[in-house]
Amino acid sequence: MNISECTILLAEDDPDAVFLLRRALQKADVKNPIEVARDGQEAIDYLSNQGAYADRERYRLPALMLLDLKMPRKSGFEVLEWLRQQPGLKRLIVVVLTSSNQVADINRAYDLGSNSYLVKPADFDALINMGRDIGQYWLALNERPELQNNSASALLSAQHSACVSEVSS
Repeated sequence: MNISECTILLAEDDPDAVFLLRRALQKADVKNPIEVARDGQEAIDYLSNQGAYADRERYRLPALMLLDLKMPRKSGFEVLEWLRQQPGLKRLIVVVLTSSNQVADINRAYDLGSNSYLVKPADFDALINMGRDIGQYWLALNERPELQNNSASALLSAQHSACVSEVSS
């Protein structure tokens, strides 16, 4: 599997932010498929193969999650807290991508296990540059850990392993 086939899960409730981020990643030449969870509960459902996301062949385990903090139903903090308690998913790379630059939010995100904390830039060119940096570092350079979701089939491990080996080679 080519690294550009590894999925990015974007947990973001604002449709305008989703549109801008998709566009910025496209302009930054990040070709990975992007799945969108419109709130924290959808992100949990996606990661745990529940409800509309039960088909893991269609909804692949992500190589990276971009997580907004201020979302309905479950906040990004609640998603992080849930995720880090899941034995097979707790190593998933999570980049908080939010508008809050409050020290309390930054500290809490790291305390809950975020791998990175980025504040969404207001300028579209800066968002493109951030998207390029995210793609280069987290998807190309960074060695990702092995993930395994106990409720998924062997296909899940095979998909993720293929992403990891593609990056490693």
